[in-house]
Amino acid sequence: MNIPSLPLPVSRLSLYLDLIRWNRPQGWLLLLWPTLSALWLAAGGFPGWHLLLVFTLGTILMRSAGCAVNDVADKDFDRHVQRTAQRPVTSGRLSVKEALAVGAVLALASFGLVLTTNPLTIAWSFGALGVTVLYPFTKRFFSMPQAVLGVAFSFGIPMAYTATRGTVPAEAWWLVLGNLGWVLAYDTEYAMVDRNDDLKIGMRTSAITLGRFDVVGVMLFYTLCIACWAMVGQAAGRGLWYFMGLATAAAQALWHGWLIRRREREDCFKAFRLNHWLGLTVFVGLGLDCAFG
Repeated sequence: MNIPSLPLPVSRLSLYLDLIRWNRPQGWLLLLWPTLSALWLAAGGFPGWHLLLVFTLGTILMRSAGCAVNDVADKDFDRHVQRTAQRPVTSGRLSVKEALAVGAVLALASFGLVLTTNPLTIAWSFGALGVTVLYPFTKRFFSMPQAVLGVAFSFGIPMAYTATRGTVPAEAWWLVLGNLGWVLAYDTEYAMVDRNDDLKIGMRTSAITLGRFDVVGVMLFYTLCIACWAMVGQAAGRGLWYFMGLATAAAQALWHGWLIRRREREDCFKAFRLNHWLGLTVFVGLGLDCAFG
């Protein structure tokens, strides 16, 4: 018996959802938690439903748009990597033009949300878009492209401050530096999964650049992250709940170091996937501190 194929609209929607990694929310959660933490720090507590919705939906939309751009930029590389060979653009199920159109629609929707804030936040959004588009191409010539990803993943922090306070104070930059350390830590774990494939195709990653010091490098990045966020908490006058959350996050970082110590693919990927819990822990500690501290 012949089984009828899915209707065209349903099948295309499935490809679009695959393109933006809809079934893998870890990516946008890694962006969301530090952005929400910045909102709560800037507002000294709940920032209001308007800003919460703008930054939550905007984060999801921009991360999804970034996935579309990344897949187009990497389509000729992804076919040589076991984990990415079946992505929609690489496998030919989606055309480059179609993928870029999806990314453009998502980016425009995110920009529409930003337009409801203020001029300074809108100005920052152009920088965020520029780095998002630039990042995939840095893997061809920059030895630590994860640092560029860290910059892209940190734009929500100053934007949260400008949307709330109309300025970017020193504590925001410490938060950015800590987030950069965190991105370098978890994306190096991610790069350790694909190291052998990336070496064959000439892709540059932090895991390759660090070589046998990759595990040490990851733990130093985590240390930078926790230290900077501790300084933010001190500068912002945060209390016990915040630092309890930070201590719990540090314990998770140590667990990740234990997982990656043998550099086995599955363990490195597991450590990467668990990182959104680290971000959630810090945010929950901050939320409790604002509510009860």
